[in-house]
Amino acid sequence: LKYIKDIFDKKELKQFENLKGKTAIAETKKTIQNIPPQEPFNLTTLQVEAYKFYGITPSNTLKAAQSLYLAGLISYPRTSSQKLPSSIGYKEILKKLAKDYKVEHLMKKTSPIEGKKTDPAHPSIYPTGNKQILSGDEEKIYNLIVRRFLSLFCEDAIIDNKTVKAEVDDKTFSTRGSQIRKKAWLEIYPSKQKETEVPDMNGEVEIIDSRIEEKETQPPKRYSPASIISQLEKRNLGTKATRSSILETLYDRGYIKEKSIEATHLGISLIETLEKYSPIIIDEKLTRKFEQQMESITEAKSKFLEKEEKIISEAKKTITEIAKDFEKNKNEIGKELIEATESLRQQEREENKLIPCPKCKKGTLAIMYSRKTKRSFVACDAYPNCKTTFSLPPNGIIKPLKPEKICESCGFPMLMRLSKGKRPWIFCFNPQCKTNKERMSTYTRKNSESKNEISGRKSEPKEYNKKKEKEDNAEE
Repeated sequence: LKYIKDIFDKKELKQFENLKGKTAIAETKKTIQNIPPQEPFNLTTLQVEAYKFYGITPSNTLKAAQSLYLAGLISYPRTSSQKLPSSIGYKEILKKLAKDYKVEHLMKKTSPIEGKKTDPAHPSIYPTGNKQILSGDEEKIYNLIVRRFLSLFCEDAIIDNKTVKAEVDDKTFSTRGSQIRKKAWLEIYPSKQKETEVPDMNGEVEIIDSRIEEKETQPPKRYSPASIISQLEKRNLGTKATRSSILETLYDRGYIKEKSIEATHLGISLIETLEKYSPIIIDEKLTRKFEQQMESITEAKSKFLEKEEKIISEAKKTITEIAKDFEKNKNEIGKELIEATESLRQQEREENKLIPCPKCKKGTLAIMYSRKTKRSFVACDAYPNCKTTFSLPPNGIIKPLKPEKICESCGFPMLMRLSKGKRPWIFCFNPQCKTNKERMSTYTRKNSESKNEISGRKSEPKEYNKKKEKEDNAEE
């Protein structure tokens, strides 16, 4: 049990020094919670759930969903609706899929759960009931859509919640636990519902031990690719079809980085520069206004041309003002962005530095990229005076580990390769290291066992250490 209040002054901790061995008065309260199935998928909720359960980015989720749609396996994915009208024939689809997934006994409802959001053009995302052999992201996305659809016809899950409180010396301590009494739709749809077992305690209880935990106030969590998509929808920025591509563009241009999204120095400098010379262009109210006006044109049934001309005229005026700001300050804007770009490159070079060069003792080994071979490699930054290079595995992004980890056998820093559909591979780039073969063998075995492995074939990462390639890399 934990004290119900946080303590910020260490002097107050003295009041807890003699709790051990005392008697507390405990009370257990139980409640029953009904958890209904979640509403049908629209594009945003599909992207959020695909990232939560499988780590599939919003853009890749949209690509997979589009492929499934073109194959006739699901309905049109670019929708904001959470409605499932009977006109789609969901009863026949349900009957077929429930049998395929062997969950007929859980289908207790004749009509599905629905959400509040609507889309005048399309219903929510649903499976058509057609079959096809799938793999990779498409298989994961399809199964997620099917299971979400099936769960809509299930009864509520029932959760037993329990709260235990204990009082001693006018101090109150508490803890909570929960157990699933009836799974219902949770048997079908993946869930991160946690069960915590807490014993019943009532009346007098003896305190057998106590401890103090020191923690710091944590900052708010950073946005993930999925949560930022959800936030864009809440703020009515972008459209259901463009939000994932907007995010991908921000990554591609180096304005943001990492899965737990961080703004880069370039991204921050861009915003600061635009804020200084053309603040209207970064005002989200302007973007939202344009989005709403475009929607009003789409939905207008009368005076269409008059409304369209008025909106276009207003947009032209705004864009002209922005263009004038840029023309007036183009030299200053260009100078500041060039400085920011160079600063970003310098930052990347610093982040990719590894250890002092073991050969020349003057330069530093760093991860570099060859435009000629389109691969990363490790080289000494004292080139051309030192031509020391080390090959790295192809087909992936190579990054230094944070925090830094050193190989237990040779003392070289460990690196990580990130490759789509495979487990991250942590390895030592020293070709003379004794543990390299063992590490490569373990990685290959684990990767082939992973559910993310599509081909099912075992393939051992190769070492590319040909002399000519090293010379090409060094020239870069």
